[in-house]
Amino acid sequence: MESLKVLQLSGERATFDEATVEKLRSSLRGGLLLPNDEGFDKARTVWNAMIHRSPALVVRCAGVADIRQAVTFAHEHRLLTAVKGGGHNIAGNAVCEGGLLIDLSAMRAVTVDPIAAVAQVEPGATLGDFDHECQAFGLATPVGINSTTGVAGLTLGGGFGWLSRKYGMTVDNLMAADVITADGRLLRASDKENPDLFWAIRGGSGNFGVVSRFEFKLHPVGPEVLSGLIVYALKDATSALKLFRDYVKKLGNDTNVWTVMRKAPPLPFLPPEVHGTEIIAFCVFHAGDPDEGRKAIEPLRKLGTVLGEYIGMQPYTAWQQTFDPLLAPGARNYWKSHNFVDLSDGAIDVAVKYVQSLPSPHCEIFFGLIGGATTRPKPDATAYSHRDAIYVCNVHGRWETAAEDQKGTAWARGFFREAAPYATGGVYVNFLTDDEPERIKAAYGPGYERLVSAKKKYDPDNLFRMNQNIRPSP
Repeated sequence: MESLKVLQLSGERATFDEATVEKLRSSLRGGLLLPNDEGFDKARTVWNAMIHRSPALVVRCAGVADIRQAVTFAHEHRLLTAVKGGGHNIAGNAVCEGGLLIDLSAMRAVTVDPIAAVAQVEPGATLGDFDHECQAFGLATPVGINSTTGVAGLTLGGGFGWLSRKYGMTVDNLMAADVITADGRLLRASDKENPDLFWAIRGGSGNFGVVSRFEFKLHPVGPEVLSGLIVYALKDATSALKLFRDYVKKLGNDTNVWTVMRKAPPLPFLPPEVHGTEIIAFCVFHAGDPDEGRKAIEPLRKLGTVLGEYIGMQPYTAWQQTFDPLLAPGARNYWKSHNFVDLSDGAIDVAVKYVQSLPSPHCEIFFGLIGGATTRPKPDATAYSHRDAIYVCNVHGRWETAAEDQKGTAWARGFFREAAPYATGGVYVNFLTDDEPERIKAAYGPGYERLVSAKKKYDPDNLFRMNQNIRPSP
């Protein structure tokens, strides 16, 4: 082979001869991929099709030893380094241009101890992997709403989903983690071991090392849950959302309801004439007694004229996959996000206005309801600090071709600007795109300086910078 040039942190390129490359290859149980190798393109592809980067080499990790070898090699040669778990991150930070990609996607083991109600999870596991193993024992923990999302990235940013009102953020259920730091050490992070690192990884993104194992506490859930959709026309959205915000203030934590405004997909319970028209859907989930859940959701049927409804008992794993077709890989995605403590009239008006000018039938605006147990910890309990957030709004721009980029991004940015006066100023770090560096401090919140201290200690050279980056020095 010819000499290999790999981009360094400095912006210069390191040159490796064949012997150096083969030495790295022989040290791995997984594998090493170069640009012309079979599997390279698959390894460098991430969920968001707007991201098209090509690393110089990919280490396909099969276990902890491979991760350590890759990190040590990157640290020794000061290489630009990206870490890929599920590859689902909107900003595309799971892959870098010209550097080293540490690919964890083959490490997908999930081991459940049903007696202790604890799960050990490898960093390449998806939510679907996690739910599949845990639901064999009627157990779960709060994760996201799309089964192809990676557990690792979701957790490191905070994590929330249908169970969060009852059981908190994903990081509130993280008991410990094994972390490989920039110098190749394997550290256990928990309340008792390296507690500063444990605090930092619970919301501080991938800034402090590569997590090779997560340990979660589990809760009894399912195997069947009451869940489904109630759909109204967009003309009812303004009044429905105002009634909904009052309903939420009296809602028990077993119940969660997210609102989504978009063009109606061809759902079988909707009349054909509704397909492709603007709607608001109330996505209903109840984690407790089904009869109590039916009582809790009854007011949602009285918010206007119902176009269609599908609510019933179904497997928790099936509900976790319900929105997968709307979030499949291969589309171009651009998001904007706000946190809200309430849905003010102004916020509602802006949202309804922008749904009337969707640039693509794949675009949507949702308000994800959290609150409940997510608000109980103090803001400084974890690096995820937005404990005041009741709604997390995601303006989900999504389309198929590059020709639509300008129109779609302008639409999302327009909503963001007009909704900002009604928002908290905080933002969920996993929803940040790669063009919002000015919002990084807002994403990490009042604990930012504490995160900087942890960064100086565990990654002083900023090896792990392909993320919403916390710099170890100004």
